[in-house]
Amino acid sequence: MGRAERATMNGRRSSSNTTKPPLEPQMEVKEEAKAEDGGEEPEVLESEKMLAEEPFDLDELLPVIGEFGRYQKLLLWLICLPACIPCGFCAFNQLFMTDVPEEYWCRVPELANFTAEERKLYSIPLVEHDGVESYSKCSRYAVDWKEILNYSDASGEPLAPNSSWPTEPCREGWEYNTTVVQSSIVIDFNLVCDYDIYPTLGLVALNTGGPVGVYLFGLLNDRLGRRISYFSCLATLLVGSFITAASSSFWMWAFSRVIVGLTIPAVYQIPFIIALELVGPNYRSFVTVMTCTFYTFGIMMLAGVTYLIRDWVLLTLYTSVPFLLYFLYLLVMPESPRWLLMKGKLEQALLILEKMARVNGKQLPDSFRKRLQQRVLAEKSRTTKRTEATIGAFDLCKTPNMRLKTILITLNWFANETVYLGLSYYGPSLGENQYLSFFLSSLVEIPSYIICWIIMDRWGRRWPMCLLMILSGISCIVTVVLTEDAVTETLILYLLSKSMISASFLIIYPFAGELYPTQVRGVGIGTSSYIGGLGLIVIPFITYLGKENLRLPLVIMGCVSVLGGFTGLRLPETLHHRLPQTLEEGELFGQDWTFDECFRCIPSKKSPTSSYENLSHDPSDAALELNAGVPINAGPLATGSGSCSTERTPLELARIRRQSMKRLVRQASTMDTQKTKDGAMQLTYWF
Repeated sequence: MGRAERATMNGRRSSSNTTKPPLEPQMEVKEEAKAEDGGEEPEVLESEKMLAEEPFDLDELLPVIGEFGRYQKLLLWLICLPACIPCGFCAFNQLFMTDVPEEYWCRVPELANFTAEERKLYSIPLVEHDGVESYSKCSRYAVDWKEILNYSDASGEPLAPNSSWPTEPCREGWEYNTTVVQSSIVIDFNLVCDYDIYPTLGLVALNTGGPVGVYLFGLLNDRLGRRISYFSCLATLLVGSFITAASSSFWMWAFSRVIVGLTIPAVYQIPFIIALELVGPNYRSFVTVMTCTFYTFGIMMLAGVTYLIRDWVLLTLYTSVPFLLYFLYLLVMPESPRWLLMKGKLEQALLILEKMARVNGKQLPDSFRKRLQQRVLAEKSRTTKRTEATIGAFDLCKTPNMRLKTILITLNWFANETVYLGLSYYGPSLGENQYLSFFLSSLVEIPSYIICWIIMDRWGRRWPMCLLMILSGISCIVTVVLTEDAVTETLILYLLSKSMISASFLIIYPFAGELYPTQVRGVGIGTSSYIGGLGLIVIPFITYLGKENLRLPLVIMGCVSVLGGFTGLRLPETLHHRLPQTLEEGELFGQDWTFDECFRCIPSKKSPTSSYENLSHDPSDAALELNAGVPINAGPLATGSGSCSTERTPLELARIRRQSMKRLVRQASTMDTQKTKDGAMQLTYWF
């Protein structure tokens, strides 16, 4: 075949297929150049080699078949977002299973025929606390009640307590005033006095299961697919909840909470990953915020359920049994085509992609289908695999700048996650109505997500995150100067703190992903999130201190938040910067940091001239600019001095500004979750 004929055929192919993915014309130009150099056989071999080495990337196809069309909207609103609700229900219903009655006292079986007030009067000594006398909760008179009752009956003298009688700890359990708290494991298993730390151990058991579950379901997620992983996780959650409801002892209950903890936050992240893998890059930030919002809606709904259901066994069932209906999703929830392509299951992936295109009113290009077929065939025909150097967590600490950034990222992750969950746990303890306080503590998260979504692409990541952490901590610390009866003021400061730490926690994930180089991004995020997650095991003991001093946990969490906020100022800003790809580039990124940057609220628009990854620009943008007749390097994020000799009309300048904002949104949303080298998204220990 002659050169002219090949050029003519290539021209016909490119002109007849107007919906071709943006990367394919570049591949054809390379193939043509190879053909000019040495005939058809080298062209085929070189093409197969290129296809075999290229990873699958659906991001170049999604703009053609719909980044956020009707298919993705139905999947998101009817399946993925509702699938996030069980996590909030089962992570926080435990707070209301462990309600402690305000009034309880030692049980004396010999006085069963007397009224409750008479039993307290005769058998419970008075103790003084803060200048006020009240009945002791953990001791009783150590006397022979049968003898005293017989003497009273024989002598006709009324029974009267004597403060000189000896006392002893409660040996036969407790009686409880169930006017407010009608049912809880504290009442059923007598978890008061020397055993009052046991409910805290239950929270520790719940949080201990989280890291293990993320690892186990992460393996299942990567090996057997998202569908099997999600429904296995949901089944585990329901089994743990049913064991919780059937528990006859504290240790059986605690074991069941470990089982439930295995699924948190995996049961929340798997549908999140499915949604992320099916929408285009421009909409991943929106999906992230909506997922957080639905999770918060679930917690708000839980506040209403706990207000209506006061029996802890029924509460467990009401917050778990309805999710049996979620197994109906087996009929409609699709497998992730990105995962199917990674596993070489071409036909199944094509069926889902064709259905997606059809529902969106688009058509799957034949060129992409052929390309996938060639890629799978090339993958199967390979007899040897490339050996790549394994990079682990220790590689993050080999050089000084990367080591410092890793430590600071991990410290900020620890502070954000610990304070956020600690404040969530502590909400019911504040205010005059625990159900209203818990509802308000969830409600304040929603405006913080929306505000955060807006400011992080205008003011950057570092300053909003650090400022929010510092202000959140100060709001907690200030409560120490309030009087004991300033209940409403304490609640208001708590709500302000919870709102700000929620926004900060939303920023840390993409910020950490942008700071870690592409080469170690998955390892870095996984390491920081796991170490940061250790705070969830510690935080129940901090909230336990509130039994003696209500504001002490707030002060401790406030100090942690302020410390994390100030140390975070040492991290380099990532907005308007091209992000590092290798460890070497990661070492250079932020190496020129100066103390003056701590006071720069709005990041400057600059781009390093090295080969840093530019997440704000992709081939689809290049295609748009070329079609519009605008040079690629004309945008504000382009490399170089930013000057351009081409004159532009005001309309063109406005269009470029709109495209630039879209690119910033894309930069903010690219790091939503860690990925494998094949592009498949993974679970991370992140609430």
